[in-house]
Amino acid sequence: MEASPVTQEIQNNIKEATRRIKSARYLTAFTGAGISTESGIPPFRGENGLWSKYDPRMFELGYFYKHPEKVWPILKEIFYESFASAKPNDAHYVMARLEQRGMLKMLITQNIDNLHYLAGSSEIVEYHGNSRRLICSSCGKIYQADARILEEPVPKCECGGLLKPDFIFFGEGISPGTVIKSQQIVRETDVMIVVGSTGEIYPAAAVPQEAAANGAKIIEVNPSPSNFTYGTTDIFIRMNAAGALPLIEKEIEQS
Repeated sequence: MEASPVTQEIQNNIKEATRRIKSARYLTAFTGAGISTESGIPPFRGENGLWSKYDPRMFELGYFYKHPEKVWPILKEIFYESFASAKPNDAHYVMARLEQRGMLKMLITQNIDNLHYLAGSSEIVEYHGNSRRLICSSCGKIYQADARILEEPVPKCECGGLLKPDFIFFGEGISPGTVIKSQQIVRETDVMIVVGSTGEIYPAAAVPQEAAANGAKIIEVNPSPSNFTYGTTDIFIRMNAAGALPLIEKEIEQS
């Protein structure tokens, strides 16, 4: 992907964002699909999104339980074959290093691709779950999504129950624990970095909005305006994530 040009406006916004980040009492981040596109993971929506290739109705919870033999091959193709080669990019690693510096307190991600986890972030709320775990729909036992289990046409628990990826399907609610944890984070946040989210998917999109309503300053990194940009965002850095985050990190080190 061609790097975004660094205009004077972007440079000024990076400096202001850095000032806010360094003075934050409780810095958090909120990330969406845009942070992972440069790792080769397509977004779900848009012209080249996954829903242009696959019927999203296949990922409705009720349909999965009725027809697991139809859905599981698609799950494997997308999440355990296509995504398997994806590696964290510079933006993921900057987030991990900000945490290691003690600056970034918590990261909330909409993504289920595990790339923050692989980059070394540990203080993560995976709002929509993740693809590295499977959960039994009968007894609740959790498995790692390893090659042995995924060899089965329809993965099953040792109890005989159907295994489901531990992420949110259409028609499935966000876990209460995740909602509560996110609300706690929002109440503490005074500065939030929003990266690669369009702000279209609720209830996740309400997280930055609630942080802003509570007085937090919102720093947005996106290559084009989102639903956050003109009503929620305080500082808009119009760049792709893997280009902008290293520049912010460099500015933090030099200022």
